Amino acid sequence: MPPPRTGRGLPWLGLVLSSVCVALGSETQANSTTDALNVLLIIVDDLRPSLGCYGDKLVRSPNIDQLASHSLLFQNAFAQQAVCAPSRVSFLTGRRPDTTRLYDFNSYWRVHAGNFSTIPQYFKENGYVTMSVGKVFHPGISSNHTDDSPYSWSFPPYHPSSEKYENTKTCRGPDGELHANLLCPVDVLDVPEGTLPDKQSTEQAIQLLEKMKTSASPFFLAVGYHKPHIPFRYPKEFQKLYPLENITLAPDPEVPDGLPPVAYNPWMDIRQREDVQALNISVPYGPIPVDFQRKIRQSYFASVSYLDTQVGRLLSALDDLQLANSTIIAFTSDHGWALGEHGEWAKYSNFDVATHVPLMFYVPGRTASLPEAGEKLFPYLDPFDSASQLMEPGRQSMDLVELVSLFPTLAGLAGLQAPPRCPVPSFHVELCREGKNLLKHFRFRDLEEDPYLPGNPRELIAYSQYPRPSDIPQWNSDKPSLKDIKIMGYSIRTIDYRYTVWIGFNPDEFLANFSDIHAGELYFVDSDPLQDHNMYNDSQGGDLFQLLMP
Repeated sequence: MPPPRTGRGLPWLGLVLSSVCVALGSETQANSTTDALNVLLIIVDDLRPSLGCYGDKLVRSPNIDQLASHSLLFQNAFAQQAVCAPSRVSFLTGRRPDTTRLYDFNSYWRVHAGNFSTIPQYFKENGYVTMSVGKVFHPGISSNHTDDSPYSWSFPPYHPSSEKYENTKTCRGPDGELHANLLCPVDVLDVPEGTLPDKQSTEQAIQLLEKMKTSASPFFLAVGYHKPHIPFRYPKEFQKLYPLENITLAPDPEVPDGLPPVAYNPWMDIRQREDVQALNISVPYGPIPVDFQRKIRQSYFASVSYLDTQVGRLLSALDDLQLANSTIIAFTSDHGWALGEHGEWAKYSNFDVATHVPLMFYVPGRTASLPEAGEKLFPYLDPFDSASQLMEPGRQSMDLVELVSLFPTLAGLAGLQAPPRCPVPSFHVELCREGKNLLKHFRFRDLEEDPYLPGNPRELIAYSQYPRPSDIPQWNSDKPSLKDIKIMGYSIRTIDYRYTVWIGFNPDEFLANFSDIHAGELYFVDSDPLQDHNMYNDSQGGDLFQLLMP
């Protein structure tokens, strides 16, 4: 029998709170460690590092910046595939997409690849009460329509009831009518239910924190925020933070001359929005009119500031409940999002703008001193307060790291034994990890660390990949189904370069043919940080790539 379906809406709350009580009773018996650290994992959808703590001077993100000031922040963290379901399944299982065999949205890894354990499952099996709020796993087939319940969670995950309106006609246009637009600043009182999904998720997460405050068991709470995922549906007042006259275009808004067609994503999803359809933009390369480009960037940044307020309210509540001194906080995103760079407006590629993500860890007493009595580490900061000053990140690491490292790192920080490294192949192994343990970056002498071998090039390499159905952009180039994948773009990112080869791929056998090279890309980071000048034809082709693959 399949696990129970996900609960939704307000009636869910009573069920959850009663379930918490049941879970507390069983988990307390399983957990013998009374001083274990709790974990709050915050996952944001489509958030590139457009944040003050990552050096963005335009975006107002004071609450996330405040978290960064008490955290270890990784400046060069990368996702393994720049699309929601494959990325989330990858980092939540600690396995790469070639192991989960999920490149689209249409399979459940436990059935089609292997019965791989997840981060919350591992914490649950070690005595934690595990809870999911909002978009943690991608909903649908890829998480068995249950967000991987009951394996990963102590009780059914929560999804905000207003989520169902995200892609409906709730955006009031200049004509006064409601539309399903890309740009969708709203009056919250005017939308169905008078609220938005991320607001509901914050409220629900705070209620769960209040319940867990008196628990004898540690908790693992994952909170997934929707914004800045499209449509850009956010409270309209946040537009005021970003006057259009202050919004610049992307520094490289043209499709690069040397870009192989297979590498380009034609951003078909935003073309389906009514306001974009009205522009009658040519397929596949556009371009979008300059004034509308500025409006897209404005709404993305406004969505980020709206998200920041929700993170701020959540962390302020954690403080008020005196849980900040006993809770690890990890903050990240599933992937980035292109805002006009290379003439692209989505994820769906191997470029840095699509794969580069924020990643930071707050560990009480380690990355920041424990708060004194009455002191707040995370007071709520209003992004509209012009007097607020940019906070510098706490500790930082410039090393390249990958999201598949999240599993062993969170386990180690919480005092659990990190899962062992996976053998090759590892489809038969339920618990192992393909990512490196990042504990060495925290320099904790009392925690188990991975051996660090200076001079090993793999210590400073991040791997990403993206599938394509053809050599030229077409209607399903962004999100091809498994059966339609003909080419896989494997990409290596080092401190010095990004190197990508697009090779033949057999979806029936899950086999990549490195002797069938369709195209390649090579960008040198120092001289070409925006990745606009492809030097692949001046290099050794795919030979070097095969030597560097994991």
